[in-house]
Amino acid sequence: MKNFGKTLLAAVLGGAITIGAYKVAFDNKPVIIEKAANPVASVAKYNNLSDNINLDFSTTAAVATPAVVHITSTITSSVQGQQLQQIPAPFRFFFDEDQLRQQQQAPSEKKGSGSGVIISDDGYIVTNNHVVEDANELQVVLNDKRSYTATVIGTDPSTDLALIKIDESDLPAITIGNSDNVKTGEWVMAVGNPFNLESTVTAGIVSAKGRSIGIFGGGANIESFIQTDAAVNPGNSGGALVNLNGELIGINTAIASPTGSYSGYSFAVPSNLAKKVVDDLMQYGKVQRAFLGVRISDLNGDLARELKANISQGVVVGEVNENSSAEEGGIEQGDIIVKVDNKKVNSVPQLQEIIGGKRPGDEVSVVVNRNGSEKTLDVVLKGESGTEKLVSANKSELLQSLGAEFTPITKEDQSKYRIQSGIKVNKLYAGKLRAQTNIREGFIITRINKQDVTSIDQLEQMLSQEDGGVLIEGINPETGRKEYHGFGM
Repeated sequence: MKNFGKTLLAAVLGGAITIGAYKVAFDNKPVIIEKAANPVASVAKYNNLSDNINLDFSTTAAVATPAVVHITSTITSSVQGQQLQQIPAPFRFFFDEDQLRQQQQAPSEKKGSGSGVIISDDGYIVTNNHVVEDANELQVVLNDKRSYTATVIGTDPSTDLALIKIDESDLPAITIGNSDNVKTGEWVMAVGNPFNLESTVTAGIVSAKGRSIGIFGGGANIESFIQTDAAVNPGNSGGALVNLNGELIGINTAIASPTGSYSGYSFAVPSNLAKKVVDDLMQYGKVQRAFLGVRISDLNGDLARELKANISQGVVVGEVNENSSAEEGGIEQGDIIVKVDNKKVNSVPQLQEIIGGKRPGDEVSVVVNRNGSEKTLDVVLKGESGTEKLVSANKSELLQSLGAEFTPITKEDQSKYRIQSGIKVNKLYAGKLRAQTNIREGFIITRINKQDVTSIDQLEQMLSQEDGGVLIEGINPETGRKEYHGFGM
């Protein structure tokens, strides 16, 4: 074991994770993240190609296409500062013009295009985070050409997923399949809106599962893509990858290409992971991410020899974080994780996907190979805060209409900005704040209509009583200066 540390360091260098980052280099093949049905009845199942020589995708397309939407995002570059005329008239007399007038740049506007998948008949749609991020407004066009403005319910950059909603009922929702059952080599269909070409379908096979391509930048990000050779191009992002029964098995997310357009590889977030993220956003307002608390790498020949392992596949534990789930569950440095909840673990992405489907407080059965023998350990997972508690975000329709996620300010914020109370804009989505103000993520709201804001609940109560102009007073964290922003309810 003396040389184990050196060997392992070489194996995990650049890819250390706490069930987070894992990176694969594509030489000269940059990975491009594209920027911008009625319930299934009886559909023929193609389980044996010898019985279906004339393979026909028309029934699959008829089932899946109505549930896939076209999303247009409008991104307006915010002005620098807030001109006096942008403050609602009833509030201008509170302030001197010099106090309010700041330098301004003319805003510019650009549009992005993507896809989404209707997952419930009451208007919930799953798409990619990169389709909706930075958008001031989201326009959704259904397969039957009806158009709606969408609200962002929540996003999860670590899986590049987002949940949005339109105000409609009796929509054609897709059936969500079990991505664990997807097999390499089976036929699949991609449905989306490439190059603004609405309702486009392409077919291919599953080329690989559990693929990591290093596009999310490390940390707690999860990459365990389904790789296919179905043609996917810019505009397909957020669209559906379906099996021949028309069931959703993945959300198309990225392509590997030297040109920026399809050249053979496309990647989709597995439906099981997407369903967990969506369920969290619906139930809690934010994703409940569980962590094992280890630095890991794939088992290779060198590590196997160092560890005197009698196996060739698994995930090697290079370091166990202090007070982590792994440490408390008995996992040790040098252990080779081979199973979690009776699922084989052959690679880091597979382990990421399994743990990514869990929540803090969940107990998992982990089988490790230690010194050539298998040992089963029961591990209770913790969240990012180091506890087993679930954390909810605001989910009210009023706050969602603002397009923001709020958090209480810290004692450090109070000391740094010399304020007694306030709430922080932790994240911005498409909504009123982004569309009508120059507020940035990190902005601290201290007052609403000249009244102190002490909590998120109070903010909601104050806004619920307004039906006209609202004046926000707060601190810009980039400058440390007080700013004023006005918008209409």
